[in-house]
Amino acid sequence: MYTQPQFLPAPGMTNNAFSSHHPQLSVIIAFIMSTQKSMLTEFPWDQRYQLCSIADVLTPALLLYPEVLAANIDRTVELLDGDPNRWRVHIKTAKLGYTVRTLVARGVRNFKCATTLELLLACQCGAADVLLAYPSVGANAQRVQAIAAQFPGVQISILAENAEQIRQWRRSQVGIFLDVNPGMNRTGVDQNNVEKIVALVHEIAANGLDFRGLHYYDGQYGGVAEPERTEQAHAGYHRLLNLVNEVERGAGHVQEVITSGTPTFPCSLSFAGFRNAQFIHRVSPGTIVYCDASSLAQLPNLSGYRPAVLVLARVVSQPSLGIVTCDAGHKAVSADAGVPTCLVIGHPELAPRAPSEEHLPLAVQEGAEAPQVGESLHLLPRHICPTVNNFDDALLVRKGAIESIEQVSARGHESSLLRAKQKASS
Repeated sequence: MYTQPQFLPAPGMTNNAFSSHHPQLSVIIAFIMSTQKSMLTEFPWDQRYQLCSIADVLTPALLLYPEVLAANIDRTVELLDGDPNRWRVHIKTAKLGYTVRTLVARGVRNFKCATTLELLLACQCGAADVLLAYPSVGANAQRVQAIAAQFPGVQISILAENAEQIRQWRRSQVGIFLDVNPGMNRTGVDQNNVEKIVALVHEIAANGLDFRGLHYYDGQYGGVAEPERTEQAHAGYHRLLNLVNEVERGAGHVQEVITSGTPTFPCSLSFAGFRNAQFIHRVSPGTIVYCDASSLAQLPNLSGYRPAVLVLARVVSQPSLGIVTCDAGHKAVSADAGVPTCLVIGHPELAPRAPSEEHLPLAVQEGAEAPQVGESLHLLPRHICPTVNNFDDALLVRKGAIESIEQVSARGHESSLLRAKQKASS
């Protein structure tokens, strides 16, 4: 078990005298602060993460621990009352065919993804039902059609938020989820615009398409501390239930409602309105399969989760007293969630500083012994999803030994030319 989470503020969260004289700037800073991901400041060493021999390992390297992965999956299913059908896991994190096959083997058959490459991977690995939870237009929509034709046994659905998007799927076998904007303001129809949502359900029927349900990603609460996070999420879920009632009164049955990434997963578990609902309610946490320094801080009350993926790095320099540098810059450990980008497992005396492309300086606590050049370090990323996407492959580590090399199958995107990809899959 890990110690009680401690939190680090994101960069720019200290008081700034300048902002006190500029109220509008203060509002902007407050908004940025609310969306930043807090993270653990330390995580104790666990012998299960040991890699007995690294003489032949090029660093930085992505390490995947299959036993921890399986335990994280099982814990999630357990929290869903043992029913894997309630989990539409987002594989933007998983990325590896190995991980998707592990999910399928443990009974998870419903998936959500963000790219056509992830959609293809899910279909190839045994998925029964996949939602491409990203607006698809133009050649991207054509590619989805080609994948759907290639895998007729898989229920494939897409998101729509306007009539033009719906009409492009006419005469298609794909299902349609309407994308509801709960306040994140990234995609979707404002959840208060009931009239438009009802009209879009009618548009789906008019084009001979299957209305699958509503997609509601409340990711804006990731940076909100408890208990406010649950209070705000539950308030949104009440509005969502009202929306479902209005749609059913004015347009037809809502088959499925999808909510909750990793930060609001506990909020959905505690919301009474989702129990015994007339629709299928599924949650879609993805980060939870691997966990990272952010998700472990966001889920302090859900025991049983551990990091399943780490980055192995080596110390390559000691440029000055109190500073060492390892070979895991932001081209290895993603910096999208802020600085620090990671923590060093078992080394609370080492504080990661701002990285460059291939370098990660670490401040050594005063009085502590600095690691030597050549020494290996295990890094727990702040945000694991884009970190996995930085690597071509992962080393599968079991009982201290490298068992296999697994390709990061859905890294990046498919070929940019549609005709090339169509020929490849025909």
